[in-house]
Amino acid sequence: MSAKLYAGTSGFAYPAWKPSFYPDKTPQRLFLNHYGTRLNSVEINYTFRRTAKPETFEKWVSQTPDGFLFSVKAHQRITHFKRLKEEADEPTDFFLNSLTPLREAGRLGVVLFQLPPNLKKDFARLERFLGRLPEGLRYAFEFRNESWLEDDVFKLLQSRNVCLCQAESDVLEAPKVATADFVYLRLRKTEYAEQDRDEIWAGAAPILADGRSVFLYFKHEDTPEGALYAEDMLRRSTST
Repeated sequence: MSAKLYAGTSGFAYPAWKPSFYPDKTPQRLFLNHYGTRLNSVEINYTFRRTAKPETFEKWVSQTPDGFLFSVKAHQRITHFKRLKEEADEPTDFFLNSLTPLREAGRLGVVLFQLPPNLKKDFARLERFLGRLPEGLRYAFEFRNESWLEDDVFKLLQSRNVCLCQAESDVLEAPKVATADFVYLRLRKTEYAEQDRDEIWAGAAPILADGRSVFLYFKHEDTPEGALYAEDMLRRSTST
């Protein structure tokens, strides 16, 4: 994959985005079709709580253009219930196998493992878990406990070409450390003024110039601003 900016939001099925993003009379069943005409990637959080049926992924692929990528959040059984222990191995295999329709269509972006805030650093546990992940997929880890944000963890991720998710919120901001041949940004602050977006692009541009793709997702929720901000990032990437 050549270096490219993949920008979007964490979800797409929001009627509140009318009419600023979705045209006023667009039915919800056509939201993804329209989304795919303006953005080139989406982060799917649905998979955190449910197992998506193959037909669901196949439908989503059919509704989006070639080159559109779906990043998916790993199921909570893996990260929150089994907490990356050995008991997580079977649900991990099951989850990754469920992504086969996206993989076969060439539409799988990144698999995101988001750890719970109360899971503190356990280097050996992470090392064992990473060691059994199948090769050939892009993985990112979002650590929400500061104890993980240390050099030995970064070096471990780098040794496996696994991405440190550069997540930011009003509560915690991960360091901008690149550990893989792509970068994954989760932008979750309450507000992003134009100056903030300028800074985001100023950080992404040299990564792209260095030959690494950037996956960038704004928060979604009740307003269309995140989708509009992602669209702005794509415009910037094509105008350089």
